[in-house]
Amino acid sequence: MVPSTVASLSVQKLQRNINVPSVSSPTFAHTRLLDCLFSCPVLQFYPMGGSSSSRLFGTLAQSLNSLPLAQPDLYPEESPDPDLDLAKLDPDQLLRECEEALQRRPARPHRDLVYPSGMVYRHHKNNPSIRVMQWNILAQALGEGKDGFIRCPLDALNWQERKYLILEEILTYRPDIVCLQEVDHYYDTFQPIMASLGYNSSFLPKPWSPCLDVEQNNGPDGCALFYRRSRFSLYASAHLRLSAMMLPTNQVAIVQTLKCQVTGRRLCVAVTHLKARSGWERLRSAQGADLLQSLRTITSLGGGRSNAASATVPLVVCGDFNAEPSEDVYRRFTSSSLGLRSAYKLLSSDGQTEPPYTTWKIRPSGESCSTLDYIWYTHDALSVDCLLDIPTEEQIGPDRLPSYHYPSDHLSLLCDISFKEEPHRLM
Repeated sequence: MVPSTVASLSVQKLQRNINVPSVSSPTFAHTRLLDCLFSCPVLQFYPMGGSSSSRLFGTLAQSLNSLPLAQPDLYPEESPDPDLDLAKLDPDQLLRECEEALQRRPARPHRDLVYPSGMVYRHHKNNPSIRVMQWNILAQALGEGKDGFIRCPLDALNWQERKYLILEEILTYRPDIVCLQEVDHYYDTFQPIMASLGYNSSFLPKPWSPCLDVEQNNGPDGCALFYRRSRFSLYASAHLRLSAMMLPTNQVAIVQTLKCQVTGRRLCVAVTHLKARSGWERLRSAQGADLLQSLRTITSLGGGRSNAASATVPLVVCGDFNAEPSEDVYRRFTSSSLGLRSAYKLLSSDGQTEPPYTTWKIRPSGESCSTLDYIWYTHDALSVDCLLDIPTEEQIGPDRLPSYHYPSDHLSLLCDISFKEEPHRLM
């Protein structure tokens, strides 16, 4: 029996509110560099797996499987989502349903919220914290078809259960802003579920997603940004295709300027996923430089609307940078004129050291334990109130990630930030 929280999501409402665009086939300049970087697969899409027998997703799957799977326009005009007519889901009930669906799996690692050294928690009624989550959730097609996690049983990657683990992580911490990478189930899972939980969202796929090389894929993977409608309204938005050496690359970023409903202040949020693998350090550095230049332009114009809004907007940048702190792209961000700092350095005793890892996996090439994921924030305008700690090696387990108890090869990062007092308000 389908639970009442989901049963009211009728086929008509889903079809009216979920914007599945028509197929578009953009052409790309055939440059010598890009021919070396990427291959352009045939754009074919297949539904991932069979119909779901789960109670939570039964109605959604039935409704959405009848819709065409198509490649979204890569650079659509962005506007705030209209008022959604979807039935609202109770997050507590949805969390219980996730836990029930995962009864046969071991529990996710317990993680505590940690207050940075020297920081004291203060609740400000007129300036409440904003909870931000950063997470590479692992594209389903890549996990099953390309990544080669040799110590992870294929059954542990089954989408019909793995999606519950991902949602359980989000529902446990109830972030106000969620920045995800490697999303290849946006239209059939995350957009409708998160919309019913009160979030607006935006999705930007990679131009040539490696997911498309996998048989029975669910379309291209990309970045997705969600924000809670009760907390923010959309002021301005940009979809970026990152460039390197003045040539477009396969990596993208979403940048949205939000207006806080409580404080009336603006916050610019960016999500990105830079080029993976060793040997591409110079490309990642160039992509980071391109993103920083775009962020300087957007924030200096008050969010991108007009020169009238001249105040610089505080910035949060979330992403899988595929770069250790020793790489040049990391140094670009730490030395940027935007005044960015990495939130997770605050977990260290000296406040200057990144966590020992944000991803830990075993592939045929060997074991990889790396720090690749970051939440950057404008230090002069924002403060970090607390952060979600990093699971221990014992919690992660000998087979590393992903596993039966954790859905991705990357750990989620989460912190609470708040606006610092504006200079003219200081006494």
